[in-house]
Amino acid sequence: MPIDPWWLQAKAEELCIYAPLLVPDVVQTRDYAETIVRQTVPDGRRVDQIVARLVGRQQQLEDQPRTRLSVLLEEQVLHRTVGGRLVLQQQLEFLTQTVERPHVDIRVLPANWGWHPGLDGPFTVCKMLRPYPPVAIVEHFTGRLVIEADDADRYLDTFDKLKQTTLEPTRSIELMQETADDLAGGRRSTNPEGQGLQRDAPDQLRRREDGRRCRGAADRRLRRP
Repeated sequence: MPIDPWWLQAKAEELCIYAPLLVPDVVQTRDYAETIVRQTVPDGRRVDQIVARLVGRQQQLEDQPRTRLSVLLEEQVLHRTVGGRLVLQQQLEFLTQTVERPHVDIRVLPANWGWHPGLDGPFTVCKMLRPYPPVAIVEHFTGRLVIEADDADRYLDTFDKLKQTTLEPTRSIELMQETADDLAGGRRSTNPEGQGLQRDAPDQLRRREDGRRCRGAADRRLRRP
């Protein structure tokens, strides 16, 4: 029988989400989600229904007992201006607020990493209540693939390895807030139409890149045995 991926997520004790491209739907703002849905659904009424259902599902994860969320974001997600600068700014600020909840952990994989085990694409591992084994969910163009048994364990192992390469939780939050602040400042002074980070002044970009390199070098030194 086909398995509803959302039913699995709702029944899970913890969701382990690796997101290299977009903010995952369980922590999306309404505007961010609507922007994504409108790219593939032309019917406005249908868009409203899908977004409303998504928001309702997010609330379901907040019901007691709350589903724990462990989210790993690639740093590039923080700069992909889905919906424009303002929508992304609000999305990042929402993440910094969401992570304050005791059942939510959001971390960032720095952009200066080369190869790592998550390069095959995004996935979600549902840690089910014992004695049930974990189940992995992999998205593709036409839907979602549900993976069980030993293959699901491989995804969980990959998630754990990826987590070891992330910035610490506090630094991850700081990076999200710094990026949101950059978007707010650039939107006011250099790009009122919200067309992307590439319109920032060159000296701002250089300062940001210099800061990232310094942080990346510090992070690598801390991880050395």
